[in-house]
Amino acid sequence: MLTTASPVRITGLGCITAAGRTLPECLAALDEGQRLPHLPELFPTDRQFPVFACTLPAACNPLNLPEESGFHAMSRTVHLAAQATAEALADAGLDTADLASARVGVCIGTSVGTSLDVYDYYRCYRNGRKDSLEAIYRYLNSNPAPALARLLGTSGPVQTVTNACSSGTDAIGLAADWIRNGLCDIAVCGGADALCRIIYYGFSSLQLQSTEACMPFDKKRKGLNLGEGAGIVVLESAARMRGRKASGLVRGYGTCADAYHLTAPHPEARGLRAALDHALAQAGAKREAVAFINAHGTATPANDATEGTFFRELFPRTPFISTKGSTGHTLGAAGAVEAVFTLAHLIRGKLPASPGFSEEDPSLGISPLAAPLEIDGRLAMSQSLAFGGNNSILLLGTEEAA
Repeated sequence: MLTTASPVRITGLGCITAAGRTLPECLAALDEGQRLPHLPELFPTDRQFPVFACTLPAACNPLNLPEESGFHAMSRTVHLAAQATAEALADAGLDTADLASARVGVCIGTSVGTSLDVYDYYRCYRNGRKDSLEAIYRYLNSNPAPALARLLGTSGPVQTVTNACSSGTDAIGLAADWIRNGLCDIAVCGGADALCRIIYYGFSSLQLQSTEACMPFDKKRKGLNLGEGAGIVVLESAARMRGRKASGLVRGYGTCADAYHLTAPHPEARGLRAALDHALAQAGAKREAVAFINAHGTATPANDATEGTFFRELFPRTPFISTKGSTGHTLGAAGAVEAVFTLAHLIRGKLPASPGFSEEDPSLGISPLAAPLEIDGRLAMSQSLAFGGNNSILLLGTEEAA
């Protein structure tokens, strides 16, 4: 039986993507329709696929951690998570002393979390040459959630979620349940993923990448652009709100695996429909209350078609956008990044045009926003479709919607 759950307060937001190093920078890029795909700079490529990349300076230490913290020996995925976490904690008005005095959980979603970024070491090993074990130590020390928990000095529940491209969405949904069930007072949650060579060529072999800037839901879409980044939200229980007004609320969360195909979603969006039912029931809301939707919108033919069917049948008059035209597909971070964007758009009462969209696809029968739109609703939806048939939805709202 599906039951209503109490909303969970969001007090801080942070993100870093190819579109910007902070949430305000990302929002400005979306408003401007910025689209800057380029070849990866982190590893050599011999196939000319443009890909979004987001690099951090080697000396970047957003949490001002001491050398003995081991931060610099951790992976880029952890660095991206730390960058977004620093912004989210500052937005929430929290510092390390606040975290030390509370039960703090850390829940981070990722696809592979740079666990495959040991190519150079593996090549040396296969060729019988000795190489530094630095890559192995970095891998062992860089499980995203435990690593971030160590850096923050927290002692609450810790979970890394690896559910392909819905991981960031699932991490926020799971952390919200922690708060509801009294497992922690504060939860630092979201998603982070850094781009690596194996993922780059893996998507290339699946023929899912576009040789141009991607065009979600557009008639001429040819595939996705990969990306990297992180999105983090801070959740707090009602018991410790410190007299601070919440930025927003996690109203509902639903997830369902449709078991249809290894990489493709069910064409009738069966899993997505089930996830929606769970999210609406938990929020105690109706579809008509959703002011807008942040689609998964990868610009691949199968994914966009499935979402198009879903929107056409269940949300025919609800505006929707995809932000991957500016950020690229950040894989395990995507759901969290897009959740951050969704709440930010809801708070400011404004949607950007969907980056990369220009020509309606008659086969979809529905199109994302082609121009900016003022909105006045109090509930919005962010959804993720992932390999393995995973479908996850977050319903986010403003405090007045409780």
